[in-house]
Amino acid sequence: MEKLYKFPLKMHIGKPAKAIVEVGDVIKRGECIANEDGLGAKIHSSVNGVVRKITKNLIEIKADEIQSSEFVKIKECDSLIDYVIEAGVVGAGGAGFPTHVKLQAKIPKGYIIANCVECEPALKHNVYLIENYPQLVIKGIEYAMEATGAQRAYIAIKGKNKRAIEVLKKTLKNNKIEIKELRDMYPMGEERAIIHEIFGIWLRPDQLPLDANCVVLNGETLANITRAVDERKPVIDKDLTIIGKLKSGNKPNVELQVPVGTSFKSLIEKYGGIDGEYGEVIIGGPYTGNAQNINSSWVTKTSGGAIVTIPLPKFEDNMGLLVCACGNDEERLRDVAKKMGANVVGVTKCKNLEVIRGVNKCKTPGHCPGQVQGIIYLKNLGAKRVLISNCSDCSNTVMCCAPKMSIPVYHHTDHVFRTIDHTLTRRLPME
Repeated sequence: MEKLYKFPLKMHIGKPAKAIVEVGDVIKRGECIANEDGLGAKIHSSVNGVVRKITKNLIEIKADEIQSSEFVKIKECDSLIDYVIEAGVVGAGGAGFPTHVKLQAKIPKGYIIANCVECEPALKHNVYLIENYPQLVIKGIEYAMEATGAQRAYIAIKGKNKRAIEVLKKTLKNNKIEIKELRDMYPMGEERAIIHEIFGIWLRPDQLPLDANCVVLNGETLANITRAVDERKPVIDKDLTIIGKLKSGNKPNVELQVPVGTSFKSLIEKYGGIDGEYGEVIIGGPYTGNAQNINSSWVTKTSGGAIVTIPLPKFEDNMGLLVCACGNDEERLRDVAKKMGANVVGVTKCKNLEVIRGVNKCKTPGHCPGQVQGIIYLKNLGAKRVLISNCSDCSNTVMCCAPKMSIPVYHHTDHVFRTIDHTLTRRLPME
């Protein structure tokens, strides 16, 4: 059976890349197959093979039967930033912002922040990377400091990750880089939340970390910077977590350096496949990931992983939706409600939510002013229960009022967390 790899031309913020290959071309692993077109990033093949199809959205490559870990190296460059451009490095944490743009900032009195928080529960590959290859992240920080002129850096990581912190302490020799242990809550990995934890200041929703004299880079992104400079390796592989209702069990399976373009179905089958009846296959994390068809889901530069869930419960009554900027959007909540068989009677938004350039943003991520008004509004519309997508603190405020109004609460992550035996988002301790 032929093995196909699919490369979306938009794995990043900005414009889709432009294909520079043609159908029938013989391609080597590491070879550039699409160039950036304005704001964007280059795309390289992760396999040896033949281009089988090109559309306006993707390039499909039929892989050779025999593959190799060797790759075509990017060209030698005159500057660190040029290496990052040639390698097609983008934010690996999910946003996919072209990394070279961030590194062009000049912050001689500022800070590099390594975002090693691994914000989404269930995903474990970032911490695993640090535990096993800390030098890749640390050297990436030093390269980022060199590019931006930053004189200091922080490694932001949840304090619960004791082993990773110990490994960092043993490996870290640069006294300009400091480890900052953060609380275990969601969305502690949000850039403005990290800056608040470190510096005690809140950036407005329309501000960027640069407004606090900071450049924030994901841990895997930093490792990719190191690989680009030291190995001249393009971004052709991705770290992932495969977890959920699998025949191998519901514990996390970390996959380091999976070729981009790999089908998620093949990764799930590696762990025995799906264990019986299931609810969804979520690509990404529990809070911000979305359910996708297992037969048409492919690894990209920003993929976090795949979660196979238990079936969703059936709530065939009136339901209200409470949308939070820190969790998923209204479309995802409607998708969950539909799968439950519920009738959506109304939608409201967290009072901390602002829409900035078409994107939901929280004023103070992880710090919620209360949701009583929203719950009352949905109850008055006839909601018999509410479906929420809130952060840890926001969910606490919902749980402090909704049950008193005899309104049951379902968080859109509940079926995910029940699958993997994780604590539900309910009146969680905030320290």
